[in-house]
Amino acid sequence: MMQAANRLQKALRTGSGLSLGAWQMLPGSNISRLIARTGFDWIVVDSEHGNIDDGAMHEAVAAIASCGVSPLVRIAANESWMVKLPLLSTVDDARSLAKAAKFPPAGQRGFGSPFAMEKFDGVTQTEYLQQANESLLTIVQIETQDALNNVEEIARVPGIDVLFCGPFDLGNNIGHPILDGTMHEELKEAVLKIQRVAKENRKASGIYATSGDQAREYADQGFQMISVATDAALLPAAMHSALTSARGSYVHSALNMAKGAIRGK
Repeated sequence: MMQAANRLQKALRTGSGLSLGAWQMLPGSNISRLIARTGFDWIVVDSEHGNIDDGAMHEAVAAIASCGVSPLVRIAANESWMVKLPLLSTVDDARSLAKAAKFPPAGQRGFGSPFAMEKFDGVTQTEYLQQANESLLTIVQIETQDALNNVEEIARVPGIDVLFCGPFDLGNNIGHPILDGTMHEELKEAVLKIQRVAKENRKASGIYATSGDQAREYADQGFQMISVATDAALLPAAMHSALTSARGSYVHSALNMAKGAIRGK
């Protein structure tokens, strides 16, 4: 039952394996539902860089799940009481995360919270305990030089399902930041290395894109889990575009300003 509800997991394990998602950085369950209803397979609720605290995260997860979309949580740090997409550097970090995500005997996750199973219609506590380990996806984000150096070992850790590339932080950490949208060749090679290592170890590969066109390029390269857009980026861009269209061209705006000046005399 729970595996059937995991849209992202189904997409990665069946068919083309391609799954497109979005990034939520602004708090509010209404925003969660608006994004979820556009057709994405999954949504990352960003508790690290986003303006989303623990309470807002729980509300967002419930709202996303209610729309039949897979919610993911980007945790603020690699702590045992948080799960998914942490900043990590070593294979020990990956092992700790995998153990924290799973119930015994596969891991060390504590059982008792009443909030997880209520996201699934009709799932009892016992059923949740029995199904959770096989239904969860545990994702590690490769975005530091150390993580890149250790990516082969990280990929071999049991319980890790996806290697997710954060190209902006990775670029900064390896000394080749993305400037004006341009990626250095060494960064491109690092990104492809993550994708290749994931494939060699039968793990899914994911990456953060900044546009639909870039997402398509990553899909053509073989990435399977691709973030297409963020609310924090698209909202001001859409507002700016609409305002620019309403104001018209520069010449039109200048003429209107001139007419206003003449009327004011």
